[in-house]
Amino acid sequence: MSELTMRVGDGELRCAPEHLIVAGYTGRDEAATRAHIEELAAIGVPEPATVPAFYPLDPGLLTGRPTIAVAGGNTSGEVEPVLVRHAGRHYLGVGSDHTDRDIERTDVAAAKAACPKPVGDRFVELPADGAWDGIRVECRVDGRPYQSGSLTELRTPTDLLVRLADAFGDLDGDLVIFAGTLPLLNGGFVPGRRWRLSLTAGDTTLTCDYETERRAQ
Repeated sequence: MSELTMRVGDGELRCAPEHLIVAGYTGRDEAATRAHIEELAAIGVPEPATVPAFYPLDPGLLTGRPTIAVAGGNTSGEVEPVLVRHAGRHYLGVGSDHTDRDIERTDVAAAKAACPKPVGDRFVELPADGAWDGIRVECRVDGRPYQSGSLTELRTPTDLLVRLADAFGDLDGDLVIFAGTLPLLNGGFVPGRRWRLSLTAGDTTLTCDYETERRAQ
């Protein structure tokens, strides 16, 4: 079990998540989400069994390290709001669902499990759903803009948590959810090396910066 260090305000929390869930296809616009699924299917990515889709992963994949090791040469990240339930309270951070895009063409869950999941160490109390639409996220890869937009495009935390409970029942203990991502500005995955992510909620900006390196075979 991986320990997650969470800086909240002037304090620090130590969280040992028992569950890590990566949520996919969490767009609020169902027609646009379906179109995205069809775009991915055209390049060989299998369609999900449900929408949204939930992928349970090993919490040991979570990392705050500035460098992650990946086996494949065609991996890429994406900025995601990260929801954490710790000791019965909910927090919001930012992270990257780094994924092996070659494996993804045959098995999405295995592709996600193939890569560590970087998470920034700063968190805020999870805002109410009414403030969700005002939160902005951005991602740059190797210095170039990759993603940018508002969380108005994604399902709210309450919506996701209800759907997660419907899918898996009550998950006891500490929980981490990667809550989905925004469209890519250039329309295609980029296997870059340096990733810079940010999430801005009100006057607070959370960041997560990391690099990839090829794992020795």
